[in-house]
Amino acid sequence: MKIYETKSAPNPRRVRMFLAEKGIDMEYVQVDIQKGENLSAEMRAKNPLGKVPVLELDDGTCIAETDAICTYFEALQPQPSLMGTSPLEKATIAMWQRQVELALMLQVGMCFQHTTGYFKDRMLPVPEYGKEAGVNASKYLNILERRLELNDYIAGPRFSIADITALCAIDFARVVDIRLTEKHKNLNAWYQKVSQRESAKA
Repeated sequence: MKIYETKSAPNPRRVRMFLAEKGIDMEYVQVDIQKGENLSAEMRAKNPLGKVPVLELDDGTCIAETDAICTYFEALQPQPSLMGTSPLEKATIAMWQRQVELALMLQVGMCFQHTTGYFKDRMLPVPEYGKEAGVNASKYLNILERRLELNDYIAGPRFSIADITALCAIDFARVVDIRLTEKHKNLNAWYQKVSQRESAKA
């Protein structure tokens, strides 16, 4: 099997971190999204949306979407668990993963796409929307700050996929000048702890 990805993009990094935590080796095929290689007929056959990452199994089956790829490997190799074991833990992690993805990762992505003009050859940037998305992302950092006042990790006492998503989003947010500040005491402590994990280098 292999994964089609772009090394510098945040969503592929989420998958690399997830697999690194599980100790799963993978062949990675680089796709140049700036040049539009992800929009080729070959890549659209693997994922109609033309997005990366895409996992291609040995039989040619393709699985797109970061969460779907991680879910596949969680089922394939349950330990160490990154998506929960008990019904309550699974639901709690899924809840925080979804919120971090929608309220932080997506907002940072929209800010990047609509304020930088990086993809202006294939979409119409709306700078006002991008700025508002950046504001939304910054506001969500305050929610995580309060959450981490009472919890070691975002979804509870154990490191999970929600932490991976948050770390990748926060690191990518620097591109649009969204950063942690001194007021984010708990979030900064969490960030230092999580960014020192070996998987963060993946």
